[in-house]
Amino acid sequence: MSEQSKSPQAPVRTPRVVIAGAGMAGVQTAVALREQGWRGAITLLGDEPHQPYDRPPLSKAVLLGKADGSAFDIDFAGLGIDLHLGRPVTALRPEEHVVETAEGPVHYDYAVLATGAEPVRLPGSEGLPGVHLLRTLDDAERLRPVLAAQHRIVVVGAGWIGAEFATAAREAGCEVTVVEAADHPLAGALPAEVAAYMTGWYADAGAELRTGARVASVTGDAVALADGTVLPADAVVVGIGARPATAWLAGSGVALSPEDGSVLADERLRTSVPGVYAVGDCASFPSARYGTRLLVHHWDNALQGPRTVAENIARGEAEGVVYDPVPYFWSEQFGRFVQYAGHHVDADELVWRGDPAGAAWSVIWLRGGREPVEGGAGRPAGRLVALLAVGRPRDLAQGRRLIEKGALLDRERVADATVPLKSAVL
Repeated sequence: MSEQSKSPQAPVRTPRVVIAGAGMAGVQTAVALREQGWRGAITLLGDEPHQPYDRPPLSKAVLLGKADGSAFDIDFAGLGIDLHLGRPVTALRPEEHVVETAEGPVHYDYAVLATGAEPVRLPGSEGLPGVHLLRTLDDAERLRPVLAAQHRIVVVGAGWIGAEFATAAREAGCEVTVVEAADHPLAGALPAEVAAYMTGWYADAGAELRTGARVASVTGDAVALADGTVLPADAVVVGIGARPATAWLAGSGVALSPEDGSVLADERLRTSVPGVYAVGDCASFPSARYGTRLLVHHWDNALQGPRTVAENIARGEAEGVVYDPVPYFWSEQFGRFVQYAGHHVDADELVWRGDPAGAAWSVIWLRGGREPVEGGAGRPAGRLVALLAVGRPRDLAQGRRLIEKGALLDRERVADATVPLKSAVL
């Protein structure tokens, strides 16, 4: 065949991973891809105009004016990551392998959904002056002068973010009232018998906590409760939870949970659409460890999950890895460092370590907790499934490793706060 008769070859196209969302999960996925040896293109799409940043400092240093921001120290250009800021995603069209944005479509070979979660808004409060959320850097910037002015603030919701914001507001000298519809703080996270000991933390810090208090209406300068009480406020901060930011996936074929709207990822964080993964606050995943599907809205999940996604993309399906972490989070509130590891919903027994009225104590959740087990010399034992530590970081560190191992613990030794958890293993 002559040179003239040879058919021209199509140019080789570089495979591309498109990551929707430039928060912790999206950024860590991009970095982890390079660490795993991915040599293709990486496009990272962020909906905010700011350089990607870490969220935990927003309710602490940034809010109190001790830091101007919390941008990640990452050389995106040096890593060959094509970062687009202020470019929110609007749709996913798998049949064309396209992520749609207002500025036009972006073609992908693999797509990673990392759009996070969006705060739940209090009905009737949207757009009202003086009513705030705390989710983004802009939210923190708007609230910073409110705290600096030492205003009267009403916080709606006594969950993790409500407690952390109330902590910062009291530190700034604000008058703070927290209203919670449930009969105890952290109602969605901890049982009443545990959270009851956290109720006094508010008063100790000079904040007022009203439980069983349902909000009837909100104006720019007051919160009216269902019982007729009116709480004057120079500012209202709403912290009543967050939902996966997945509305943009309507019509894409990506399966979503009918209960919480999360992307239904599988054990390798793959979605129902081939070539599309999901990670972080927008995705739930099945846990073999706990026998249920988990939706984890915490920093550590947004750090760990991307490593699994990156490895599965870079190495291919044949060498894929399973994601089944021990969930972990922490919170700094009212001068206390609170840490949690595991998932306690299906535990059989709760065991206290230390005095919960004191400064340092832990709660241990065991499965099969009251039955003697083989090898336990007849002593009541159970498998450690979750742990809450207040001012006891050693308990948390040891407990987290023991949960990962599926360790059986001697129930009596667990209850002795002077005995290291690792020494209670049977």
